[in-house]
This record gives sequence, C-alpha cells and structure tokens, in this order.
Amino acid sequence: QVQLVESGGGLVQPGGSLRLSCAASGSIYAMGWYRQPPGKQRELVAIMPRGASPHYADSVKGRFTVSRDIAKNTVYLQMNSLKPEDTAVYYCYAAPPVYWGQGTQVTVSS
Repeated sequence: QVQLVESGGGLVQPGGSLRLSCAASGSIYAMGWYRQPPGKQRELVAIMPRGASPHYADSVKGRFTVSRDIAKNTVYLQMNSLKPEDTAVYYCYAAPPVYWGQGTQVTVSS
C-alpha cells in the first residue's frame, strides 16, 4: 500500500504560478496529476512514468511542467501562466495499482 501526501495549492491571480508536490511512501512506476474542476469530471493533467517522457493534457501544454525526484519518490507540478479555467481540485496519481492523493484546491481568481 502506497500513501500519497500532497502539498502546495492555494489562491493565485491569473497569470501567476504555483507548484504542487506529492510524496509517495514507496517506489512506484508512474506518477502524475489529475484535476477536477467544479461541476466537471476528473481529468488528466500530466503523467510521468519512471524513465519515460511526460504526457500532458493539451490544455496545459507549454504552461505546466511535471517532474519527478525518483530518489525521493516525489512528483512535482509547476504551473505557470495560470488561468481561471485551471481552477480545480488537483489530485496526485500513482500506479500501478492506482493510488490517489487527498486533493488540493487551486483557485485562480483576481
């Protein structure tokens, strides 16, 4: 059983930046991030398998960067040029099997 502990998130103005972190309690193959905007379904943001290139949702390409510290079993999400439509609860994801973090709120608003 792997536990995921997220940190980061909060309120930021449009055009601002935030960084999310997620630490896993053990080594795992793939880690990344999903988000759930208000009233919508959970969607993929970015995922990075160990030793492979990251995959991004089209809506965040060029603005968000996912990275991993394999030694620390940690995944990061650097979010730049944030938009109001990025407002969501962000969930850390790890697999296999599938594990979820507790979720952290990101609100982009002036």
